[in-house]
Amino acid sequence: MQKFNFHRQLTELFTDQENQLAYSQEQLLSFINLPFSVKNFERQILQKKASFSLENRRILLNEVQSKYEQYTHSPKVKSNIQFIQNENTYTITTGHQLSIAAGPMYLIYKIIHVIRLAEELKKEYPENNFVPVFWMASEDHDFEEIQSVEIFSKNLKWESDQKGAVGRFDLTGLDSVKAEIASFFENQDESEVASILEEYDGQNLSDANFKLIHRLFDAYGLIIIDGDNAKLKRAFIPVIEKELTTQFSFKALHKTNEQIIKEGFKLQVNGREINLFYLANQSRERILHVEDGFFIEGKGALSLADLLQEVNEFPERFSPNVILRPVYQETILPNLCYVGGIGEISYWLQLKGVFDAINLPYPMIQVRTSILWIDSVMSKKIEKVSLVLEDLFKDISKVKKHYLQEFAGDEVDFLELDERVKELKYSIYEKVVKVDVNLEQYAQAEMVKMNKQLDSIKDKLVKTVKQRHDNAMKTIDQIYDKLFPNGGMQERSLNLFSLCSDGKVTPKIAYLHSIIDPMDPDFIIIRE
Repeated sequence: MQKFNFHRQLTELFTDQENQLAYSQEQLLSFINLPFSVKNFERQILQKKASFSLENRRILLNEVQSKYEQYTHSPKVKSNIQFIQNENTYTITTGHQLSIAAGPMYLIYKIIHVIRLAEELKKEYPENNFVPVFWMASEDHDFEEIQSVEIFSKNLKWESDQKGAVGRFDLTGLDSVKAEIASFFENQDESEVASILEEYDGQNLSDANFKLIHRLFDAYGLIIIDGDNAKLKRAFIPVIEKELTTQFSFKALHKTNEQIIKEGFKLQVNGREINLFYLANQSRERILHVEDGFFIEGKGALSLADLLQEVNEFPERFSPNVILRPVYQETILPNLCYVGGIGEISYWLQLKGVFDAINLPYPMIQVRTSILWIDSVMSKKIEKVSLVLEDLFKDISKVKKHYLQEFAGDEVDFLELDERVKELKYSIYEKVVKVDVNLEQYAQAEMVKMNKQLDSIKDKLVKTVKQRHDNAMKTIDQIYDKLFPNGGMQERSLNLFSLCSDGKVTPKIAYLHSIIDPMDPDFIIIRE
């Protein structure tokens, strides 16, 4: 396999704002704390150390130990859990929804990215410990976004009528999806897939996803955090109370959004007056601020006193939305850097004021690695139509036109013909006018007809040439459909199991670990 790096700007897949996030965060200082760089981690460490309490560290340690004692784990995970109690231990975090069967590949890329970043930081700051963390967005309630997975071009869908936080869904019906995935590998004697899917189980989807991600990345020391946790939420109570009492996040967000719009950037998310949900079994409802207090669908009207009392008795019932989830994460973790996709990191630009309003250090943010994977089949097709990798970033119509010019150029080159026709038309026009100047308009009209006839002949010839090269045109279509499904990024639909036709998952993850460089923001192409 070969690895190729491309500056993101050359790919034309990313906007100017997205390229700034990847390469030049210094231009975004109005919206962040520190630009991402290895040297800036020294300052970020000092800021986090000064703000992260020993009590929150103790709570985190207890909850991680409690969770992991249920599972066997590698020496590296064991060490990272023990490190949490030390004041010189910090986390590098990414997160994602509970996608079915490890979801799209970018989930895998971002996890490996934080693992590699933690490893590189340990080399730069050996006196500290850096723990890679995966945050499971188990409280998210958008089931439609996560219920499908595409493997070997087949869409597999988990049918369920459950509602509310997806992490609390029981696994009824998921076995049929697992069975379909297993069937793809039943003739592969050395396949790991069956044993991996056996562990993709539990009391609910949170359990199942925890076990799956743990199985895939246990050897690399990844620590998995589920935010749907009463004791972790208890550390977040002061923020919940402040939000209910003052609606601080909306006010801070609104101010930043005005500045972002003024700078010509795009808003990724819109906040609400109260950026919290009320979480119950089978429901996750907005908390609405009304004239005489609050209102929650299914629960009714409540006074501020009633709501604050419930916060202190049952903090697990209060779920942050997209605006406050990062604040929750940064409250309970000794985190230095959050790694995410372009869209995800873009909305972090809107949050600096929210962090400032509660004196919480804003972490460094980094765009995760993006990869385009070209398997051996597609690689042969690319060679067949004589494309180079740079061609893949061009519009498909331009690629096809270039191919025809290259391999059918003489047949569709009308330059000489156009010159001769131009001379002929001039001679005819000159002759007509010489005979009778009153026939000038007639001559011009006939010339227009002649042009249309000639264009028709050219179109017919081009169509005939295209038909002759129809296989090449179809091959180009197949390449683009595979590498940019539905016109989007491959990593948003490609699944890990689709990359492992032999069922050997561990070597594929090891390879990705070997080629992802967290300090290199370039777009990567892997070609088999």
